[in-house]
Amino acid sequence: MIGQPLTEAVFRGLRDFIYERSGIFIPDTKKYFIENRLINRLRERNLKGYDEYLSFLKFNGNGNELERLFDAVTTNETYFFREPQQLEVFANVIVTKVVEQKRAREVRLWSAACSTGEEPYTLVMMLKERHPGLRLEVVSSDLSEAVLESARRGSYGSYSMRNVTEPYLTKYFRREGQSCVLDPAVRSAVRFVNINLVDERRVRSLRAMDVIFCRNVLIYFDDRAKQKVVSGLYDVLKPGGFLFIGSSESLHSVTRAFRPVIIDKVVVYQKV
Repeated sequence: MIGQPLTEAVFRGLRDFIYERSGIFIPDTKKYFIENRLINRLRERNLKGYDEYLSFLKFNGNGNELERLFDAVTTNETYFFREPQQLEVFANVIVTKVVEQKRAREVRLWSAACSTGEEPYTLVMMLKERHPGLRLEVVSSDLSEAVLESARRGSYGSYSMRNVTEPYLTKYFRREGQSCVLDPAVRSAVRFVNINLVDERRVRSLRAMDVIFCRNVLIYFDDRAKQKVVSGLYDVLKPGGFLFIGSSESLHSVTRAFRPVIIDKVVVYQKV
């Protein structure tokens, strides 16, 4: 039984700990959010208060508990064919530009903060349809091993599948009870790795990407963390490479290192 509510001091301690480890910024107005999201972690650990949980994180917390913490404070909102205007620009225009730049039918992609994998798998399916024979290297990352394991299984419910059209459904999925299981050929095209975007060493393990998708992720960071993350993405891209962020996001106040390119009303950022 939880002995006491979350105090201001402990809230600030938890908030600062989360920020230091992940770059995720939680404003002062979200104390109730932290209290509600972490209550189950206290119950599962049989802790009496949030102060005990903070001490556990600092002195005993292993990687597994950090993952549970990050899972609790982030929203893994994702589904296939999300933000379709961006996907059309990617498949119809950006891929062609990359192939022309490289003078080779190959593309290297990174889906950053991929959650349960719907985004990278969407990209693979679209490229199989639009650019048959294209050589693909697709890396997909998240800071949570739990969602990465789910992504590797490739089994999805109705929420994830709601934008999948019948041709894609028939060709690339099979039904198992209430779930749809992705074709092994699509799953094997994606390599999943655990990367925290504020961990410079882990980010630097990737190199020479042609296109990066980092959509609806920057909203979790304050300006300082955004600049750090975007700088890391910039370094991973090849010269002339392209970055997609969420359609409601902008790099305007973050960096001038990218050149915004508008294609069919979609903003794509190019490394110059």
